[in-house]
Amino acid sequence: QVQLVESGGGVVQAGDSLRLSCAASGRTVSNLVMGWFRQAPGKERELIAAISRDGRDTYYAESAKGRFTTSRDNAENTVWLKMNGLKPEDTAIYYCATSPYNTIWLNQRAYDYWGQGTQVTVSS
Repeated sequence: QVQLVESGGGVVQAGDSLRLSCAASGRTVSNLVMGWFRQAPGKERELIAAISRDGRDTYYAESAKGRFTTSRDNAENTVWLKMNGLKPEDTAIYYCATSPYNTIWLNQRAYDYWGQGTQVTVSS
């Protein structure tokens, strides 16, 4: 099993930046695709970014393109999500999750282990 712990969330103002971390334990995640999801109040959970096993391929939702960057260090068993130019609509609980497939899948059903989430609140 994999345990995932997100950190780095907080309350910021519009235009600010945050870097979320997802630390994995229990086993290496170097052979797992990693995804970042978020869920805003009253909305469904959505995939906003994902990174391939070796870090060479990434996916970003339209809402994240140009502002968010995901990266990973397999030696540290950690994945990050750097968020710049935050907007009030980015307010949500952010989760990281693992996927055992070879490529990045957009359907959250392809992700099996999840962290507990970290709250990001962006004020206007």
